[in-house]
Amino acid sequence: MTSAPADPPAPPHSQWAGPVLLLIVFLSLIGFGVVIPLLPFYVIVFDAPPWQVTLMFATFSLGQFLGELTWGPLSDRVGRRPVLLITIFVSALGYLGLAFAPNIWLAILARAIAGFFSGNISVIQGYIVDVTPEERLAGRLGMIGAAFSVGFVVGPSLGGLLANPDLGAAGLRPPLLVAGVLCVLAGICIMMFVPESLREGAHRQRSVGPVSALKHALGDPVLRRLVMATFVLFAAFSAMWSTVGLWGRARFDWEPREIGVVMAMTGVGGALCQGFLSGYLVRRIGARVTVVLGLGACSLAMALQSVAGPVALAVACVVAAVMCHAVAMPAMTSLVSHAAPRDGQGATLGAINAAGAFARVVGPVVAGVLFSMIGSHAPIMFASAGMLPALWLIWRAKTNSMPEPRL
Repeated sequence: MTSAPADPPAPPHSQWAGPVLLLIVFLSLIGFGVVIPLLPFYVIVFDAPPWQVTLMFATFSLGQFLGELTWGPLSDRVGRRPVLLITIFVSALGYLGLAFAPNIWLAILARAIAGFFSGNISVIQGYIVDVTPEERLAGRLGMIGAAFSVGFVVGPSLGGLLANPDLGAAGLRPPLLVAGVLCVLAGICIMMFVPESLREGAHRQRSVGPVSALKHALGDPVLRRLVMATFVLFAAFSAMWSTVGLWGRARFDWEPREIGVVMAMTGVGGALCQGFLSGYLVRRIGARVTVVLGLGACSLAMALQSVAGPVALAVACVVAAVMCHAVAMPAMTSLVSHAAPRDGQGATLGAINAAGAFARVVGPVVAGVLFSMIGSHAPIMFASAGMLPALWLIWRAKTNSMPEPRL
């Protein structure tokens, strides 16, 4: 019997793989956010009702959800690099299709395709796991969250600053074309600097999919409440977030620039809260109380947003709602991880992510109908009220066998 061959040395330029992968995560969030400041103007360009425009938001999230279920397992079989190349280049085509869509339904289709091919975060996570020593893995995976936060700031800002709605459909194209060009450049960087991370002949254990993990989580009373709470709170929050541009246009006659600036402010505030305030609060008062207080304050801020008269107060309420939501999310992850079985952390977190992803499909659809049938304040009031059952479920998600998690 011959001994197993030694692992091959790292390919040239492999030190650039990590930054390039973070660039892809960053671009994925740009793709999510760049369209939000443009949404109110698709109503005008395509003469479409608000509920159809919010479908652009919902179908992107649905596409991402289905993409995560597709690309991760496929990359285990055929390799990370080819899947990343396919997804990033077709994402560029999705931006191009949206930029030149002749009607609202083709715009929705282009958005769904872009979302599906942007659902490659699990592939990036798999690559990082492949090439990272165990003692450095948590830190590198944490960088993905930082890339999310930065992309969440840049995406809406890019959409708002580059758009010129006075030119009609042509004025909405520049930010989409820039995002497409960035995707092409990222694909070229993958070809140059990102070698395949799966060694030839490597065999991987089949992982539990999010759907199977979700069924398992629903069988546990504590996890069931957390899954239900995750779905409710993400559906509620995405109802507000998907219509915030439409709301700003209807209430204050905002242009893409104003919408982009407000969203950039929320991105900066949310990143600071996730990075600093949430951990401090969990250490002081515990994860469950942090989640309840954060989401309770988020509900209050959205209620005030729906009735605020002065524009400065309304903007402050939007920013406060996002910051309070950002405070709660890391603590929510801590609760889920604490309640999950020790050997099922990844599968359980995947189930929670699946519930949140599907909620981001339902919330915008409901918000679009409410906006069209009742008015600009209705989705925000729905979002505010929707936080309350989530708070009750989280407060009830308690087990006496485990202490309150503190970071």
